[in-house]
Amino acid sequence: MPELSEIYRIVHFIRQHLVGKTLTKVSTQNDDIVYGKVGTSATDFQKAMEGKKVVGAGQQGKYFWITMSSPPHAVMHFGMSGWLKIRDADTYYYRTDKPEDKEWPPKYWKFLLETDGDPKTEAAFVDPRRLARIRLVDCPADKIRAHTPLKENGPDPVADKDAVSEEWLGKKLRSKKVPIKALLLDQANISGIGNWMGDEILYHAKIHPEQYSNTLTDVQIKELHTAIHYVCSTSVDVLADSEKFPEHWLFKHRWSKGKKNTSTTLPNGEKITFITVGGRTSAVVPSVQKKTGPVAGDVKDEDESSGEREVKRKRAAPKKEEPNTKKTSSKRQRKQIIKAKDEDVDVDEDEEKEAPKRRSKQTAKVNDEAEGEKGAAQTRRRSTRLRN
Repeated sequence: MPELSEIYRIVHFIRQHLVGKTLTKVSTQNDDIVYGKVGTSATDFQKAMEGKKVVGAGQQGKYFWITMSSPPHAVMHFGMSGWLKIRDADTYYYRTDKPEDKEWPPKYWKFLLETDGDPKTEAAFVDPRRLARIRLVDCPADKIRAHTPLKENGPDPVADKDAVSEEWLGKKLRSKKVPIKALLLDQANISGIGNWMGDEILYHAKIHPEQYSNTLTDVQIKELHTAIHYVCSTSVDVLADSEKFPEHWLFKHRWSKGKKNTSTTLPNGEKITFITVGGRTSAVVPSVQKKTGPVAGDVKDEDESSGEREVKRKRAAPKKEEPNTKKTSSKRQRKQIIKAKDEDVDVDEDEEKEAPKRRSKQTAKVNDEAEGEKGAAQTRRRSTRLRN
């Protein structure tokens, strides 16, 4: 999911390529989820944007907006896989050589923008998974943050740097008893920090991700405050280009998890392990991030996780039917098996693209197993009738 620094990157490109230009053509595709879930429609968006001049762009955490010459204005969120492409501009925050990424209009577009001028600018909002949100906010441009959904979210560490003070942070931490990683990810507390940024911040602050927020010392709070501003400012300064991140960052070495013949260690030899906190995978360096106080109890160790997951799947598999036992209906059995399998698959952000294929294969396998057991049961019943 694009986080604070990735959103900062796209706002930079909007200002560079769209601000100051008039949208001469706006095309939309109906989507009752991306538009409809937030009370907008593709038709309303097209009517509100076409013919108007783009006068600005802004950001609060993972949300960003395009301000027009008159209200309403577009406020957007990328979800897991959304992005704004600008034709002939390198808006991606990662390197891609896929041929489909060069196609225009791109796949999965929700709206297309064309501007006046020569050359004209063309932009497209894309989202293959339909978890993004596009809405219209009818208010003066300088009041956007006073409206939903922005007013419900916490301050942005970059846009609201002065508000995210050490004193503010200390009060926030002591007012809650939750794992510190969970507190950082909660957008109601602070806007823009996602999974990789949360891990990076806690690594530099030398704080274990599951330690309760209200148990941190004054020294730890100071370190955390410094790390928040360091990671956020450094990543936005390079427009989220990970190739330009410092080599000692956890980000540079965390993605080898689950890959063969790769080492999940930092350059200095310190080992990176993975745990699940509140349902999210966290990268941790135990030699640096030591537990110094009470921790949450819902943490599961995922180090060398592939072996553990295989065991879990084995435990979740259905037991073979024994003679004289009451037969469970195959339909109900399949539901239970599928549910158990799905719960045991931990889908990281690193693994999102493969998740649908994996689940599809698992479901097919489960169905085959259930049908096989159903056939075996029928065979036993026929054999019993023949003996009688």
